[in-house]
Amino acid sequence: MPPDPVPGPIVAGARLGHATTAEGTTGVTAVVFDRATPTVVDVRGGASATYDLASLGLSATFGRRWAIFFAGGSVFGLDAAAGIRERIREEGGGHAVFEQPRRIAPVSGAALFDLPPGDGPVPEYRPLGYAAARAARPGPVATGRVGAGAGATVGKYRGRDRAMHGGIGWATGRLGGGRVGVLVALNASGAIRDPATGRWVAGARDLRGRIVAPGPARTDAGSEPNTTLALLATDLAVDRPTLYRAVAIAHAALGAAIVPFHASVDGDLMFGAATGTAPAPWERRPGATADALGLAAAECAVRAAVDGVRAANAGRRRRS
Repeated sequence: MPPDPVPGPIVAGARLGHATTAEGTTGVTAVVFDRATPTVVDVRGGASATYDLASLGLSATFGRRWAIFFAGGSVFGLDAAAGIRERIREEGGGHAVFEQPRRIAPVSGAALFDLPPGDGPVPEYRPLGYAAARAARPGPVATGRVGAGAGATVGKYRGRDRAMHGGIGWATGRLGGGRVGVLVALNASGAIRDPATGRWVAGARDLRGRIVAPGPARTDAGSEPNTTLALLATDLAVDRPTLYRAVAIAHAALGAAIVPFHASVDGDLMFGAATGTAPAPWERRPGATADALGLAAAECAVRAAVDGVRAANAGRRRRS
């Protein structure tokens, strides 16, 4: 069954914060956990800009993170990781390893491409990362043109001048005794469609401002670097293989809202994190928990994508 819609906070054991430049052209979004949290990632785009993903593989030894971040700025945005780690350690987070007195706070993240044309200065992303982590709160969640979604655009298949605003989307629901939510940063080459109505809600516009649907005759997905970044967050105590299968289901579901998706120059990926504050449901069969969690997250992912671009193009920040 789909999750019951619930407004308000992110899942228990996690906090979310945004930092946006004064010009409102780029920023960082950070999800900070109360403790080192089991984390996975599913990478499907052909051109991802990422930070410390190798140890999130299911065969890796250390698959826990203190934070996940999304940033603008392409590879420049990955500098946000240092600022986020600094803030986590200031708050008393991090943990010792190998009998060392120094605490470490592993974080992972990814960046989208929102750099403007020209040779202007690139913002400093380390302080933006620090500010996003410092601003992290349990809820409510700001969406639209904020944080990593501030400079994002969608519908670039007719050129950037015909595109519309992308942005940050968030949707959450209940599953058993726990909660699941999906955070999405949309910077897609494709258009955004609401599967509930079949209508396009954002995309390339014609000269009259109407959305022109993408298609083989009018789509050039390789003309602009594009990325959709997502995070499945749950407070259910599931293991990493279960979490990964749920992420794969939810990631695929985003294709119902983003057309086209996973192109060769896209950096599309989805993280998954399970804070473990709520017991996992009893499994009637092997894989039942992964399937239920994936279905719940799929519903949230599509809703987050649609609501995120609606909020961004309404010209205001929306709280959900």
